[in-house]
Amino acid sequence: MRITKKLLSIIAIILISTTLTAQDAWKLTANKIDASNYFGITVANGMVGVVSAPEPFKVKDVVLAGAYDLYGRGRVSNFLKSFNLLNMYVEVDGTRINSTNISQFNQTLDMQHAAFTSSFNYGDKAIITYTYYALRQLPYTVLMDVTINAKKDCNINAASVMEAPDALKDVQNYYNEIDRPHVVISLLTSAAKSPTGKLLMCASNTFLFTEQHGMEPRVIHEMWDNNMHLMKFNKKLKAGETYHFSIAGSTITSAHHDDPLNEAERATIFAKLEGRDRLIALHNRAWQDLWKSNITIKGDDQAQQDVHSMMYHLYSFVREGSSFSPSPMGLSGLGYNGHVFWDTELWMYPALLVLNPTLAKSMVEYRFERLEAAKRNAFSKGYKGAMFPWESAASGVEETPVWALSGPFENHITACVGIAAWNYYCVTQDKDWLKEKGYSILKETANFWLSRVEKNDKGQYEIKNVVAADEWAENVDNNAFTNAAAITNLKYATEAAKVLGIAANADWATVANNIPILKFDDGVTKEHATYKGEGIKQADVNLLAYPLKYITDVTSIKKDLAFYETRIPNEGTPAMTQAIFALLYARLGNGSKSYQWFQEAYMPNLNPPFRVIAETKGGTNPYFATGAGGILQAVLMGYGGLDITSKGIVQIKSTLPPHWKSIEMTNIGIDKKTYTVTQP
Repeated sequence: MRITKKLLSIIAIILISTTLTAQDAWKLTANKIDASNYFGITVANGMVGVVSAPEPFKVKDVVLAGAYDLYGRGRVSNFLKSFNLLNMYVEVDGTRINSTNISQFNQTLDMQHAAFTSSFNYGDKAIITYTYYALRQLPYTVLMDVTINAKKDCNINAASVMEAPDALKDVQNYYNEIDRPHVVISLLTSAAKSPTGKLLMCASNTFLFTEQHGMEPRVIHEMWDNNMHLMKFNKKLKAGETYHFSIAGSTITSAHHDDPLNEAERATIFAKLEGRDRLIALHNRAWQDLWKSNITIKGDDQAQQDVHSMMYHLYSFVREGSSFSPSPMGLSGLGYNGHVFWDTELWMYPALLVLNPTLAKSMVEYRFERLEAAKRNAFSKGYKGAMFPWESAASGVEETPVWALSGPFENHITACVGIAAWNYYCVTQDKDWLKEKGYSILKETANFWLSRVEKNDKGQYEIKNVVAADEWAENVDNNAFTNAAAITNLKYATEAAKVLGIAANADWATVANNIPILKFDDGVTKEHATYKGEGIKQADVNLLAYPLKYITDVTSIKKDLAFYETRIPNEGTPAMTQAIFALLYARLGNGSKSYQWFQEAYMPNLNPPFRVIAETKGGTNPYFATGAGGILQAVLMGYGGLDITSKGIVQIKSTLPPHWKSIEMTNIGIDKKTYTVTQP
């Protein structure tokens, strides 16, 4: 096994640190904010993502799921930044607060409550704390809650600033006051068109004060220019006085609602009248329900914190009851244009499926709603059935830039979608869903493979000219993962037909039984027809053991691991492969080796100050949810021994890292079971 000296040093330091200093299982805290080495962390509710910034009262980005337009990279649809709802400023006695005139600046992400808090001292005049939330119970609404503790008599001037992102055009700014007997609602609202004019993006926010109506500060509106306006208020504070106020805001586009301008204001008014206390209480209740599905690790405080962070991000990036699916970077920025890849089905989805099937359902729903687009995609390439695009956005058409060959050739995505549909049925045992939606996906993806294979003179059905799961292998024949995934897809379609009492297409089984999986002379699985042992970008052959379960023989699994774990370069490869190695070694009974790969899967990719996982070592992208999903599978399906079968979730034999005392997985699957593994 290739474990570098650098990695061994990292592991040693981690093991020492976790025994000397207990990490908080639920909180990620930055006590020293260095703007030059700062990677923001995201607060999200599956629809709106808010990314932190190193400057007081600022947020870096606001990202809205499902908001795409044609601009920027690759002449394809791209994620749009939304209006920055929570940027504001505070002045104390006429001096504006910034990072240069404050002290003891701390930031903390409370993962248990999905709340991001900043606090600091402003000289001898005030201690200020603010917390913001992407409210879980309200898909389009965020909240900023501010507390000012006055050390001396002082005058506070606070402003909420609404600024349009550069990509938007034809910005329109509005200000309105709605006066009711018990409340005044000041609405700061903006609307703009997306770059092509396809979408109307709107946002609105308001102040929430603690004073009684008639005693609230007077709110003043200022128009700066077409792209920016603000509302502000003044408040005189006495020494020792504590003052609270909040900002609630909503953002929505015409992709989500037929009347986004009015709906943004309605949603903001709704939040205003719910009130600060009720908004936070309902948000906390929603997250409490999510965290009923939890992973508890005894014996490794740092792993516990990191696993909570991974779970938190996946929970944050997916919205129950929607038909949106997360991109590799979730709602943490514009990475990969916000497109949906196999990262969803193969890497993020399985962990969410066992932890929270309701969340995972939205990811399958995303594909079902775009099944017709996948059928049109197959037709355009001369195939039958449904061919899902390598990169998908709003409509489900192919969104891969033309210079990337993955679009027409990385066909294994279609099998990944079919397998995901079957796994949803396996976990939920929902035959009605399988009949109404799941079987359509399975049938059409299976029919794609019937038209995609080519029969040779040996009676085998080859799959030629693909981009492998190892994307450094372009335009190769009989790629191991593609072929095995197609076999699995075809077999699951046959099995689904049997469950429903439908006559399966007999060709599905015939083809599945005759697609070749190539081998070297020594029995090692060969990645593709012309593979000669070169380095690989990411897992391919080893995926045949898990998740496909195509290779089940222990000797073969070990042989493939020993070969391919030496083909992973040290740098420049995505944080996915090592998680599969960790999972397989845990199932094989080698806890020590598994843990080494578990650490290498993400530790070298962490960025300060919140341990944000980058895609690669030294990478600077936003949070890599794909990697988090793979590592969670290593924990759940590797150390935890969970396995998805046609009869539901079962637990198989597994092995913990040597220093882990136990792992407990609660509220798993539809039966909400608890599974444990303890050190012998």
